[in-house]
Amino acid sequence: MTKKIGFIGVGNMAEAIMKGVIGAGLYTADEIIASEVYEPRRKYIADTLGIEVHKDNQAIAKSTKFIVLSVKPQQIDEVLTSIKSSLTKNHLVMSIAAGITISTLESYVPACRVVRVMPNQPCMVLASASAFSRGTNATSEDCAKVDSVLKAVGISLEVKEYLLDAVTGLSGSGPAYAYMMIEALSDGGVLMGLPRDISTKLAAQTLLGAAKTILETGEHPGKMKDIVCSPGGTSIQAVRVLEDCGLRSALINAVEASAMRSKELGKE
Repeated sequence: MTKKIGFIGVGNMAEAIMKGVIGAGLYTADEIIASEVYEPRRKYIADTLGIEVHKDNQAIAKSTKFIVLSVKPQQIDEVLTSIKSSLTKNHLVMSIAAGITISTLESYVPACRVVRVMPNQPCMVLASASAFSRGTNATSEDCAKVDSVLKAVGISLEVKEYLLDAVTGLSGSGPAYAYMMIEALSDGGVLMGLPRDISTKLAAQTLLGAAKTILETGEHPGKMKDIVCSPGGTSIQAVRVLEDCGLRSALINAVEASAMRSKELGKE
């Protein structure tokens, strides 16, 4: 075993995690190995990050004890079938495949230590909200290793596995909801006369600032909303409109729909 961590699949999420762990000094490029079926992507990762990239997944299983499965849920069967003969109890497998349960993963590699992870897309800017669950054989040391990788690209929380579908619906899909809100707020600014570039920057910074306020103060978002809304003022008028339009219900229903789809993925 010549490498400290290996990635099977080098899509955007894997690339972001690799950049994060290198930037945090957790691993050097020389300590990372990866595999990818798409040749142009292999070349891109090798050229930009200096990482050894192979076409064959077996090279990963034979080169490192810590494997990150960063493939689509529909590819899990093919990938694990191709490498299971090379995996042992000494291997730690960290899966970021949405909806694929620990029991499914362990059915392919029963001897391995498995940790299931749900990161999200802002890991590309080191602002991910990730959650993970440990498998049957995973140790506290394994979880600490996974936690350190996830913290290199954002925040990391351990949860029971039955909650990961909810995590998927909330933080996994959540960036899409936030981007839609930024776009809509920007449209509102344009409607009222702001140039598009200024409107979008103000909208994005507003959501960023509000989120940072909650994370750094630990205050309930309802309390902070009340602070913004002075009696008879502009903000409470706007909040009334959002309530009339069902903003809260729409977001709650969106989280539920995404979580239910995550459950379905695990059964397909």
